[in-house]
Amino acid sequence: MSPRLRLVLLSFLMLFVELALIRWTGSNIVYLSYFSNFVLLGSFLGIGVGFLRARARVNLFLYAPVALAMLVGFALLLPVEIDRSGDELIYFGTFQTTGLPPWLTLPIIFIAVAGLMAMIAEGVGRQFIQFESLEAYRLDIAGSLLGIIGFSVVSFLWAPPVVWGVITGVLFLVVLPVRRLLQIVAVLGLVFMLGRESVVPEWSWSPYYKVAAVTADDPDITHIGVNGIPHQAMTTIQARLDREPIYFLPYQRTDTGLENVLIVGAGTGTDVAIALDQGAQHVDAVEIDPRLQQLGAERHPERPYDDPRVEVHIDDGRAFLERTDRQYDLILFALPDSLTLVSGQSALRLESYLFTTEAMEEARDHLASGGAFAMYNFYREGWLIDRLAGTLDAAFGHAPCVDSVGGVGRLAVLTVGLDAGTVDCPNEWVASDVVAAESPATDDYPFLYLQERGIPGFYFVTLGLILVASVAFTRWASGPLGQMRSYADLFFMGVAFLLLETKAVVQFALLFGRPGS
Repeated sequence: MSPRLRLVLLSFLMLFVELALIRWTGSNIVYLSYFSNFVLLGSFLGIGVGFLRARARVNLFLYAPVALAMLVGFALLLPVEIDRSGDELIYFGTFQTTGLPPWLTLPIIFIAVAGLMAMIAEGVGRQFIQFESLEAYRLDIAGSLLGIIGFSVVSFLWAPPVVWGVITGVLFLVVLPVRRLLQIVAVLGLVFMLGRESVVPEWSWSPYYKVAAVTADDPDITHIGVNGIPHQAMTTIQARLDREPIYFLPYQRTDTGLENVLIVGAGTGTDVAIALDQGAQHVDAVEIDPRLQQLGAERHPERPYDDPRVEVHIDDGRAFLERTDRQYDLILFALPDSLTLVSGQSALRLESYLFTTEAMEEARDHLASGGAFAMYNFYREGWLIDRLAGTLDAAFGHAPCVDSVGGVGRLAVLTVGLDAGTVDCPNEWVASDVVAAESPATDDYPFLYLQERGIPGFYFVTLGLILVASVAFTRWASGPLGQMRSYADLFFMGVAFLLLETKAVVQFALLFGRPGS
């Protein structure tokens, strides 16, 4: 194999494994679904350490397949999932989990990821130094881009983890300088473990999640979980009415006709079935995850997606609102929750830009005369209802109607009409938390679930521990830290890179929902 091709393949392997770790570990360890950047930062640290060891006597790249197999084995043997003993769905707030506690699981994962990526990056670095710098960078960037493209392709093809494992295993066997029995066994073990996970009948993989579909004792109820978190249930209209009649309130609060209805977060189709049952003549069902919609089309007992009145759109809800010119009698945000946040933290979520002031104004502008907007979710915090209700008040010019089960902070529906008299409202919203009501999320600050502006203390503690680990790893790989003073400019370049990356992630999340802007 030519040295240039070898460097391209090594760089491909490094980026492919990094992305696979971010995606796969979060599907088995729920803490990482909430903090995916934890794996990313571990990868960054490991890659830097690996390049520092490019001239080391012992080649740790030889043991990278073993390290990867051990990491996969740990996550499969000790998975962390939401432990739900009742029927209540988890959308916001505290929860009970299986597996090891976060204070033990997260450090183990961080160190394991950093060590693994250091081994792989060392292989890249040893090949890198064989070229002139600009030539090495060119080949490295080419391989890295191919790795990103490759993983994106297998993700959007809904490929299960065994495919990722086969690609990684083949690359290891191709680029390893020597192939001993230990490496071959590790690769085979990796493929076997991921293969077992990939053939579980209840599990499938969407571009976003590991999706579990489990039929309950009642064959008309199928529970859907994503990344180890209970998410939704496919059930009949009558069962929903008997158990949770609150889902029917948006239709009861308005007396307008239902010629056109928009449902954002259509999921497996129960909300669509309810809209049809309530007389909708046309339903635009918007769902971002194609696998969830496919499950509904295949297995929902009411078969709502087979109805000719339903038009399915696999799209982001905000993006769809930006594109469509249709006016609706009812717009419903039906549990559009990505389930990737711990209470009080400020992560950006898939649905973050659905709940900003600008998004509510966009929904308002798509209502027909006499139309209404409604949203419901499991709001575990009372101040969150105040924030959303305050946002609707500001966007529509009058207070919404609030109905809740179990008091504020539980399952609640907020309904507001285009005109003040459109909605029959026995429970008009009155703010209990004025600060939350007067500080809505905006496109410039889309952190709906951050109660107060600022950086949560958890982040300071976490970043401090990561900094300590980084210093220790760097000292081990490079020797005395004093000799690195001359590289201070590279440190600040790295800080600038992280700032630009964060800014790009936030802005692209909005721009992809605003075509043409």
